[in-house]
Amino acid sequence: MTSTASATPAGISPRPEAQRRVLAVLVSSQILSGAGLAAGITVGALLAQDMLGSTDLAGLPSALFTAGSALAAVAVGRISQARGRRPGLAAGYLTGAVGSAGVIAAAVADNPVLLFVALFVYGAGTATNLQARYAGADLAAPAHRARAVSTVLVATTLGGVVGPNLAAPTGTLADTLGIPILAGPFLLSGTAYALAALVLAVWLRPDPLLLARSLDLQRRTTGDVAEPAPAHRRGPGLMTGALTMILTQLVMVAIMTMTPVHMHDHGHGTAASGLVIAIHVGAMYLPSPLTGWLVDRYGRTAIAAASGLTLLAAGITAAAAPADSVALLALALALLGLGWNLGLVSGTAMITDAVPLATRAKTQGMVDVSIAIAGATGGLASGLVVSAAGYAVLALTGGVLALAVLPAIAATASSR
Repeated sequence: MTSTASATPAGISPRPEAQRRVLAVLVSSQILSGAGLAAGITVGALLAQDMLGSTDLAGLPSALFTAGSALAAVAVGRISQARGRRPGLAAGYLTGAVGSAGVIAAAVADNPVLLFVALFVYGAGTATNLQARYAGADLAAPAHRARAVSTVLVATTLGGVVGPNLAAPTGTLADTLGIPILAGPFLLSGTAYALAALVLAVWLRPDPLLLARSLDLQRRTTGDVAEPAPAHRRGPGLMTGALTMILTQLVMVAIMTMTPVHMHDHGHGTAASGLVIAIHVGAMYLPSPLTGWLVDRYGRTAIAAASGLTLLAAGITAAAAPADSVALLALALALLGLGWNLGLVSGTAMITDAVPLATRAKTQGMVDVSIAIAGATGGLASGLVVSAAGYAVLALTGGVLALAVLPAIAATASSR
């Protein structure tokens, strides 16, 4: 009997036709969810600042929807573990749509408490947007996992770039409807998340995680594996991959959150901050195909180290940029997005390599909880740091903190 291992080389998916369909559906949903994610990022801090009349808590919206994403990551991971990626991801995006509607209601009622609750619920969309990358890797061959992850991530670029640039038009639409202008982008978020949930619920068939488990069980039952491994054993790289993504998320969220506020305080309008955030979100996702290739070609740890150095460059550039220079702030945010992308793709590949299919979705969900908590910490601390010491100190501190990934990578490499 010809073994599956020999019939399916390391660089070829065991079910290439199913993998192509899964990636096509995920790409479609990510385009929509990218618009929902980026629209809220652009005005969340400004909306809280306007309602509270203070910069001190301007980082709270980011902290709340990243904290909400932590809870959602657990829920999406557990639903996916029990029932597959399709119901887990669809439920997450639908929850994000409900949160968007709550933000609009809070703005209309001028109710900060309702705003904070709604932003917490809105965070489910952020968590689901990230969890979708794991679905792209379920059926991918080990040698192409990073590229499969990057395909899903790059699809977010279109929606992520378009979303912030619709801040002004959606604000105009909101004003026409009697809704506060700053809540306008959440009209787009709610619609985009609801449509993403619909696309996944209807078309994500076969379910990639369930099919991957079925194929794995079949190989183990028939003995068609080159090197059978215990179904629940975790491989090396789990902690390094998690730490890489935690640090990159913390630094990225902290600097990104306060950049629109920093620009607003120095006389820039929503269109300018929307442009900078659009460039940032584009840099977060657009390089993904190249990043995926680099990770598969040169290794997970090398690209993880590059992410720390890139984030340091971003922090230095942001700190040195004159407040009236949109171009330099855009460059800093582009480097910030690129550093995040390098860390996320390399870290995701490490996690997927390390965790067996039997417990993959649950473990991935728990890792994303840590990432979300890191983002919440960065978002909450960012407003306090800027209020006490200024934007430049925040940017430099974040850049230096990103270098903490280097000793962890060195320790992992020396232990192998």
